[in-house]
Amino acid sequence: MLKFAANLSWMYTELPADDRFEAAAKDGFSAVEILSPYAWPARELAARLKAHGLSLVLFNAPPGGSDAAGVQQAWASGEKGTACLPGREAEFLAGVALALAYAEALDCPRIHVMAGCMTEGLDRQALRPTYVNNLRHAAQAAAASGLQVLIEPINTRDIARYFLNRQDHAHEIIADVGAANLKVQMDLYHCQVVEGDVAMKLRKYLPTGQVGHIQIAGVPGRNEPDTGELNYPYLFSVLQALDYRGWIGCEYQPARGSAAGATSVGLGWLHQAQATGTAEAQAFKPPA
Repeated sequence: MLKFAANLSWMYTELPADDRFEAAAKDGFSAVEILSPYAWPARELAARLKAHGLSLVLFNAPPGGSDAAGVQQAWASGEKGTACLPGREAEFLAGVALALAYAEALDCPRIHVMAGCMTEGLDRQALRPTYVNNLRHAAQAAAASGLQVLIEPINTRDIARYFLNRQDHAHEIIADVGAANLKVQMDLYHCQVVEGDVAMKLRKYLPTGQVGHIQIAGVPGRNEPDTGELNYPYLFSVLQALDYRGWIGCEYQPARGSAAGATSVGLGWLHQAQATGTAEAQAFKPPA
């Protein structure tokens, strides 16, 4: 049965960041994702998760920088990772070390390593050796703690010149790196924007064992997955048929924006998924 995790960087944004954990728990989620946990001391964040009965199942390695202040500066300046960028290898590895320290403290089994954006004058083939080498080092460091490293194809409509865009490219990179704990983070929103044919790609790639995490959002607006051009009830049935047992991250912006209760009101799709048997009761329990 399928299990869903709330992404607290995208959902519940009508609330202060510290209040989103309680809101997600009240809505029945038992697992969450966070884009960047570094604004909290790891011990404080671990206590907050425990207080609300939540597991952290995914977060991003720093997009740049090697400490909390540097990470915040990188986000503010629009950085989207350093893994593919020559000359920034030391910064990349320092960021991975910080992420792994947080992952161990928070008992989070996987981190997403952002590739970065191609700079003018350099093409994908020129950057590929740096990317592969950095991922090899990151996977080796993560393996020592029994953790997974994820890479995610992201569409260039949302992030211009992002290095990694296609599912086939991601799986080629994984083969080149050759690390068992390096997996693909398959975001169905990005997949639809770039490639389409989502159900067939699920059928192609899930049986390989190389997909470590899935994320969802409606297309084209990146709102709830009950709006737009993707038929998520059908895709959920495909995931069930393929016996997908990983988490499905809800990485979307509620259509109601900052209105009071915007996220909770928009969870009808999830209640429907549970009613039709696609959501695991232990992963989501409707509020009393």
